[in-house]
Amino acid sequence: MPSFRRSVLALALVVSQLNSAQAAFAPSVGKVSLQHATSAASSSAKYMSTEVDDSGKYTYGEKSREYRRTVYSHEDWVKHRSPNRFYRNISSITQSGVYKNLAKEVVATTSVATFVCLWNCIFGDYQDFNSVSHAGPLKDSIIPILALPLAPFTLASPSLGLLLTFRANTAYTRWDEARKNWGMNINHTRDLVRLGNAYYDRSAVSPERAEDDLKRLALCTWAFVRSMKRHLSPEWDDEEPFRQEMLEKLPKEQAEAIFAAAHRPNRALQDLSVAIENLPMNFIRKNEIHRAATIFEDNLGSSERLLTSPIPLFYSRHTARFLSFWLLLLPFALWEPLGGSWNHINMIPVTTVLSLFLFGIEELATQLEEPFTILPMQGFCDKIYNWCTEIVSFAPGDNGMPIYKNKGNPVSSAGTLIN
Repeated sequence: MPSFRRSVLALALVVSQLNSAQAAFAPSVGKVSLQHATSAASSSAKYMSTEVDDSGKYTYGEKSREYRRTVYSHEDWVKHRSPNRFYRNISSITQSGVYKNLAKEVVATTSVATFVCLWNCIFGDYQDFNSVSHAGPLKDSIIPILALPLAPFTLASPSLGLLLTFRANTAYTRWDEARKNWGMNINHTRDLVRLGNAYYDRSAVSPERAEDDLKRLALCTWAFVRSMKRHLSPEWDDEEPFRQEMLEKLPKEQAEAIFAAAHRPNRALQDLSVAIENLPMNFIRKNEIHRAATIFEDNLGSSERLLTSPIPLFYSRHTARFLSFWLLLLPFALWEPLGGSWNHINMIPVTTVLSLFLFGIEELATQLEEPFTILPMQGFCDKIYNWCTEIVSFAPGDNGMPIYKNKGNPVSSAGTLIN
């Protein structure tokens, strides 16, 4: 039988074995089905959500996402720039959540490399511990050794690199946009409450009414961002803390109305608009505050787009298939180039390391693609609550600054409220 036909026969046999191996190592994926709102009370909690079985919810990769919600301080940046960072990163490689999540893929490619090494030692030549070459037990059979030329892998490498680079860059862009949306939320919550406090006509109402109005403004502002955080988070991760926080900070009737809404952030934004409309001030100033609130709707819509629209699935699947086949077949091409090692054994660690880092690039892109469960949204909401409640505690003249009714006409008392 010609060697080419023998090689094709052997390759077909290996492919059939790989199919069985892939089934053994493939992670279990929960069934995913799009949920439509069935009632006003439940639709917001399940908006854009999927039903995932427990194995999908509580895998290591999913549970580790909460530990990626990093907020840096000056001390963290000093550590980040430390000259010891390279040693620290290498020494902690076994604790890496990304690499732990790749265990099945790396085991699969390493198993293929080990299988090729053993197969070729049986059907080809092998070396004993004294590096003396011997014919394998079945060398004279019609079954050839398993080997492929390296050239096709070299030619395919640039295309694979482009696919991985585009996917990683696009995933980071999505994370960056989500972070900017929350940055806009942080900026405009402070701006809205500051304007409401500064423009409030305290001469038109009692001090108690002013305090209640401004406190309500701050709470409604916080309620929107907290509802947005729940809207962008999985139900099993945030529903209970969300209800607890809302009942602690808001009047019960207002909190229950938000819980029952089909779209909770919209209900919270409506409450905020009513709170703005109830502030005693000139309508021009009031419209300016409403414009600040409109930006929240834009940020919410942008975030919903990111959550409901992944990178096109056919692109992600093609990249994953390309990478998987490239790495699963790579051991066949490494047999000859690494022939200088004892029984070509270097192909096993080389395959393992290449698989770890190349699958790692794809894993990073997958982790970044849905950015909200790795963003510290709870930390953002807590800061917004603290800042908004502090801003409304400020009062004109409480620091001794003079207050003016009209430009150039100072009032004798620095504590006189603006008319």
